[in-house]
Amino acid sequence: MRRDTSFVLPFLGSLASIATVSGHVVEHRAPIESQHHNIFSRQAGDGVCKVTQPTIEAPSKNIWAGLTNQEMANAIDFLYKSKELNLTLDGGSWDNSLIDIDLLQPNKSDVLPFLAGKGAAPPRYARATLIFGTSMEPYIQEYMIGPLSQGNQTKAQPLNFLSNRKPDNRLRVYDMDGSANFSSILKSQANDIIKILWNMNGDEFGFRTVSPIREENGQVTVWQGLRGASTSLFNTGTILPQGLYVRTDRTGRDPSKWKITGWLYNNIFYRSIDEFKTAATQPGFEKLGMVVDGSWAQLVKAGDALPFDELPPPVSVQPGAKRFSVDTTENFVSWMDFSFYVSVSSDKGVRLFDIKYKGKRIIYELGMEEALAHYAGIDPVQSGTCYFDTEYGFGSSIVSLVNGYDCPAYSTYLNTTYMDGTTRGTQPNGICMFEITEDLPIQRHSGRGFTSITKNIAFKLRSVTTLGNYDYQTTYEFRMDGSMTVGVRASGYIQAAYAAKNEEYGFNIYDNLSGSMHDHVLTFKADFDILGEKNSLQKVEFVPTTETYVWNDGKPRNTMKVKKSFIATEDEAKINWSPNGNSMYSIVNKDAKNKYGEAPGYRFMPAAGVAALTIQNSSVTQNAANHADHHFYVTKQKDTEARASNPYNLFDPANPAVDFAKYLDGESLDQQDLVVWFNLGMHHMPHTGDLPNTVFSTAHSAMTIEPFNYLPGDPSRATTQQIRINRDSGGNGSVTEFGAKHATCSVDSVCYYYPLSAEDELDKAYANMKFCLQCQLDPKVEILNATIAIQKLPYDGTRPNRIG
Repeated sequence: MRRDTSFVLPFLGSLASIATVSGHVVEHRAPIESQHHNIFSRQAGDGVCKVTQPTIEAPSKNIWAGLTNQEMANAIDFLYKSKELNLTLDGGSWDNSLIDIDLLQPNKSDVLPFLAGKGAAPPRYARATLIFGTSMEPYIQEYMIGPLSQGNQTKAQPLNFLSNRKPDNRLRVYDMDGSANFSSILKSQANDIIKILWNMNGDEFGFRTVSPIREENGQVTVWQGLRGASTSLFNTGTILPQGLYVRTDRTGRDPSKWKITGWLYNNIFYRSIDEFKTAATQPGFEKLGMVVDGSWAQLVKAGDALPFDELPPPVSVQPGAKRFSVDTTENFVSWMDFSFYVSVSSDKGVRLFDIKYKGKRIIYELGMEEALAHYAGIDPVQSGTCYFDTEYGFGSSIVSLVNGYDCPAYSTYLNTTYMDGTTRGTQPNGICMFEITEDLPIQRHSGRGFTSITKNIAFKLRSVTTLGNYDYQTTYEFRMDGSMTVGVRASGYIQAAYAAKNEEYGFNIYDNLSGSMHDHVLTFKADFDILGEKNSLQKVEFVPTTETYVWNDGKPRNTMKVKKSFIATEDEAKINWSPNGNSMYSIVNKDAKNKYGEAPGYRFMPAAGVAALTIQNSSVTQNAANHADHHFYVTKQKDTEARASNPYNLFDPANPAVDFAKYLDGESLDQQDLVVWFNLGMHHMPHTGDLPNTVFSTAHSAMTIEPFNYLPGDPSRATTQQIRINRDSGGNGSVTEFGAKHATCSVDSVCYYYPLSAEDELDKAYANMKFCLQCQLDPKVEILNATIAIQKLPYDGTRPNRIG
């Protein structure tokens, strides 16, 4: 079930204060003392480092904040009271129900006057996903509810303006109904053949259904693949395929008319179970081996001991006050010359808004739009599988981060909240923020009499989403040179295929097991505003050429030139990165040239491998994934083209809710408000090293966004975290420092309890909090509750924040 997401902020996993994500225009202010600053500034003894969290005051509420408890409760109450919608709480397949509710992000055209101080905050609306099961053709439809908290003015209406589907945004649902009777028929037939093939009980197996399920030529055909059941606590089912597949016809809503239409085994198709059983009992019939669960698939320590591995490894520590500020109410973050607001949507996850550098907005919105995984294989399940992971909730599936493993032990953590049906819950420590010194300098140069070197310090914001078999890590990084990097990594259990006849789709990686090839493509939106909203897309290309020069007596020379141009229209802005990496793209402002006559901007380029879909004109995705067939796209910003996809696009891929190709309709890109839609991802070819889990170190993709003729020089020269070593001809030397303070305090060896005054609820809840710097070296791994539920219905308006 998909859920709504906003924020709660706990410092270091210990101090929690409940807050929504909100804010307005950023001002650079001196940090002010937090009301709980004393908790962190106490010392265990003289000379012991203090750890403090500076705060900053955002000038106004964040218009991108998630729905408040009161807003959500009112919206849900309004929906369930609507006679027209006829929703049923905890309804069945023949009822109308609420699937998800979240903030409908305000239109940029309404937000910009507010950010400029020239208008009021735009009214707030909720976006609700409803499923209508009361007809013979059930469907999903999105609604907008609002303006919120305005009494009789609140209305619910179809959210049509964000969809370019015709005639409306209704999407048919073809797997609405379940049937115990049909399942028993399928199980009975499966048991018979399982007994013949492996002499085993069918209860030890299960079926995995292809995703998506849809109608073709008036018929709903469903393929399922047999897989073994996990024999441990680990969810190993996706690596236990058994090579047996069944096809069923589930057309219509009367399960008594559904039927089994065939079986596939060893790439031989049988039209009935009797035909299959007859063949399986004949001499010479090839019976395939099983994929058997065991320690090879389990997440346990294995292999010979590594030298010195039992010793503690190096770790990063925070030697004093943190060097970034957070508004704990508005979730506004300021680090060095960067500032931004943080928000989370239930389907798309963590997003950043109003990113400013040196006080000027460079990006209005940055965040993931869709994460798809497209498979291929000799069998119908792998061949027919494509996941749109926003359907499952990239934000609502955020998991708790493990202190000292996912993030440094000194990190500041944010909780996330979500909706599960009509219940609001909390995921503790869903986001971490930290500053870190990287393992290479940002600048270095040596000459005859000097060595100059500068530390490379970055600020990172990170989350992890678990969607079934995969964990996705998303990290936003900011650096002293004015650059940003968006990175994603994947780890977890692969979705493997059975090995027989699958040689052209993967490698044999275990007994009877094939690593199934698949593409991961994660589409991100970056809405640039470089010195205003009017920008252009510049292309800079290295090209080979033969030239003659006046200084070379007219003789031709083979060399290279730079070719500068601008991409004129959206028709030209469907782009793949050049194979040799010799083309560069920047969003620039031609109307604000620097003193050298160059257009300032920000360049975007791959920092680690990127990917687009390998399959062209996919039979599975059809028009649903037109945002994923190139490396990036640039379009003119429109309020009606706010998202690259829709979580339910695959329900009707021929006519999806959002067909991204329709955005590319030839409009001018010359000094317009531009949006870059770039794809990260991996062409994943699983091998033996993917067992038991794929690892983050290689399943990695990233995009860097950096100043390009935007500044007069390298802004990292402003940092005090640099030195110059001076040497004279006589061998004498000196070191020049630039004002950086050095940690002279000790790292205490004991974790202390600090009794609090219990003057407010936070003090009462977290009295005797345990904290010290030594805890960074040996962090306590907390076992966090998965949810802290707040039931929203039946709603009691006098207690909107009640628990239970």
